[in-house]
Amino acid sequence: MQRVVELIYPPACLGCGTPVAGDAPLCGPCWRETPFIIGTCCDACGAPLPGEPDDHPTLCDDCLRVARPWAQGRAALLYRGNARRMVLGLKHGDRAEVLRPAARWLAAAGQEVLAPGALLVPVPAHWLRLLSRRYNQAALLAHALARHIGAQCCPDALIRRRRTPALEGLGRDERFRALAGAIAPHPRRGKLLAGREVVLIDDVMTSGATFAAAAEACHAAGAAKVCVLALARVAKNV
Repeated sequence: MQRVVELIYPPACLGCGTPVAGDAPLCGPCWRETPFIIGTCCDACGAPLPGEPDDHPTLCDDCLRVARPWAQGRAALLYRGNARRMVLGLKHGDRAEVLRPAARWLAAAGQEVLAPGALLVPVPAHWLRLLSRRYNQAALLAHALARHIGAQCCPDALIRRRRTPALEGLGRDERFRALAGAIAPHPRRGKLLAGREVVLIDDVMTSGATFAAAAEACHAAGAAKVCVLALARVAKNV
């Protein structure tokens, strides 16, 4: 049956739409043009850093200035070019075919934060946003990653208590003010976080305000440790 589907709908590159062989998500040129984060990165947010990796955690300038309420963070891609188009396709264009390769990329990028037995928790969306978008892309990514690595996922451990304004175009301080207190443990399901190592999943990390609000909610529910993992990271001067 899968062979019949592939004959009717041959696999296509996620970046440009040209046919690809097997289950390769990108054609050769798009692979080369997709900004994967490799090498040295910030231990708290995953932003790429200059220099060779070593055994000592390194922080970027932003994470040196802003205390992060989580232990470690990683991201798979830089939010630009092909990566930005794929993220936006998943977020607004029903591009579910992004999920399988995204799960592999998240697993590779998150090796240091995905501890055995960790609970994957997506950053929640407000119910009004779910009505208009029909799905939470962070939850889809968390489920795909959980299937790929055999981890447990709890999509409703956190809730968005109020609908926050669109964050695009806002500065760092404005983002943190908008998200302050906006995320909380679910009244019933939140107790599943108690004593657990939690990895928060989202599609994009910009200032870290959303992850910070979600991490604080996890700690309020008694999580033993919180790490964050994003598909893409907005990074300056890279």
